[in-house]
Amino acid sequence: MSERPVFPSIEKEKGQQRELWQWTAAEMVSAIKSRKVSSREIVQSSLDRIEEVNPKLNALGEVFAEEALLAAERADQAVAAGEELGPLHGVPMSIKINSDQKGKATTNGVVAFKDNIAAEDAPHVANLRKAGAIFVGRNNSPSFSYRWFTNNDVHGLTLNPWDPTRTPGGSSGGAASAVASGMMPIAHGNDIGGSIRHPAYATGIFGLRPTMGRVPSWYGAADQDQPLSVQKMLAQGSLARSVADLRLALQAMAAFDPRDAIHASVPLIGEPLQKPIRVGLLKGSNIAKPVDAVDKALNEAALRLADAGYIVEEVDVPLFEEAYKLWYLLCMEEFRQIMPLVEEIGDYGMKKAAEHYYAVAKDWWGPQPGLTEYMNGYARRGTLIAELQKFLEKYPLLLMPVSAEQAFEHDADIASVDRMRSVMAAQWSMMAIPMLGFPAMSVPTSVENGLPTGVQLLGRRFREDTLFDAAEILEAYNTIKTPITPAW
Repeated sequence: MSERPVFPSIEKEKGQQRELWQWTAAEMVSAIKSRKVSSREIVQSSLDRIEEVNPKLNALGEVFAEEALLAAERADQAVAAGEELGPLHGVPMSIKINSDQKGKATTNGVVAFKDNIAAEDAPHVANLRKAGAIFVGRNNSPSFSYRWFTNNDVHGLTLNPWDPTRTPGGSSGGAASAVASGMMPIAHGNDIGGSIRHPAYATGIFGLRPTMGRVPSWYGAADQDQPLSVQKMLAQGSLARSVADLRLALQAMAAFDPRDAIHASVPLIGEPLQKPIRVGLLKGSNIAKPVDAVDKALNEAALRLADAGYIVEEVDVPLFEEAYKLWYLLCMEEFRQIMPLVEEIGDYGMKKAAEHYYAVAKDWWGPQPGLTEYMNGYARRGTLIAELQKFLEKYPLLLMPVSAEQAFEHDADIASVDRMRSVMAAQWSMMAIPMLGFPAMSVPTSVENGLPTGVQLLGRRFREDTLFDAAEILEAYNTIKTPITPAW
C-alpha cells in the first residue's frame, strides 16, 4: 500500500493528518479510487470510532463489523480489477431502521417488529449499495419514526453529542448523532415532517430533503400499499458534515427504480438562474418568533449571501402557516387509521406524543374531521403548491429557520399539551415543506448557548443544485467544528 495521501482539508491546524474517520466521503472516495488508501482501512477506522463513541450516544442500534469489512475488501478488489466504480465506492454509511435493508430487521423502533427481516433492499437503499456504499450499521429513530425525539423500546435513547440533555432531533436522530460524532461521513435519513432537517440542525451538520420524486423510495411492507401521505410527502435523503458529501449522496440515490410510482429522472444540474439571484428571508415570526440564536443565524446568513452577490429581501409568505396546519389534517387523519395498532404495540412516548398532537390539531380542524375536510385539504394543497411556485419565480431561494428554537430538551413533546403546542409552532417549516414537496436543506452556521444553530434553504422543485451553491457560501463561514467527541 502506498503512502497515505495528504489533503489540505483533512490536516489539523498543526499540520498533522486527521484520522481516516474524520475525512469527508469525497476525500475517502478520491483516496480509494487512486489506491492511496484502502476501503478496508477506512471502514476499520469507522468501526473503531463507532466502538469508541456509540456506547455513549447509542446512535446505531446495530453494527455489522465483520460484514462491513468483507464488503470493504470486495470494494478494494473492484478497484484493483479496474471495474467501474460508483460515487460512494468504499465509503461507510448507515441506514435508518425504518428502511428495508436486505437481511436486516426493519424494526422502526417497535418491539413487535424486531424480527421483521427484509427480503430485499428498498429502492433508495439499493441505489446506495449500487453506488458502492458500505453499510456499517442501522441508525436509530423513535417508535414508528413519529417524533422529533429519538427513543424507543427496542434500541433505547439516542443522545446528542453536544449535550446529553438535548434531543439529537428526530426522527433521523441516530443518523445525525452518528455523523456529527464521526462514526461515518454520511448517513441515510428520510423526512415527512422534518426528520432529516431537524436532526441535522440539532447536531450541527447538513441535511438534505430532496424534491418529492427525485429519489426513488418505498416505505413500509413491500407487499402492501403505501399510504397517500407517504407517496406525496415522504422524501429519502441524507445527512453529512459537508455540502460536497450531500452532492455525492444525492447523485447516488437519484437513480431510477421501477418500484417508485412518482420517480422523475430529472437532471441534477438545471439551467443557471438569472443573476443577481433573489433570496426571500422568511422568519415566520407570525407563527413562532425565532429565539435570539436562530434570529442571529438568519441575519448573518442573509449578510453572507448578500456579500456573495445575492439580493436578500425579507418577505412574508402566509401560505406556509396554512401549509403547516394542513399537514396535521392530512397526515394525522391518515395516521388515525392505524391508532388501534399504535395503542396495541406502540411505546409510551409514541402514544403520548400522538395524544398531544391530536389535542393541539383539534383547535384547527375539530376533534375528528371527516372525508369532506380531508378531500378539501388535498384540493387546497395543490393551490398552495401553485402559489409557492409563482412566488419562487421572483425569489428562487428562501432563507428560513429550521426551527424557531434550538435543540429541544428531551421529551418536550410529551411534557404537556402546552409544551407540545409551542414545539409544533417552532417546527412550522418542518411540516409546511413536506406538505408542499419542495427541496430544502438544513445548513449549520454557529454554536450559540453551547448548542449548534443554523438556517434552512428552500428552492424550486428539482433545483437542489441551487441549494448546494448557496449552502457552500454559508459553509465557508460555518464555525461549528465536527466531528465532535462527547464530553461526558
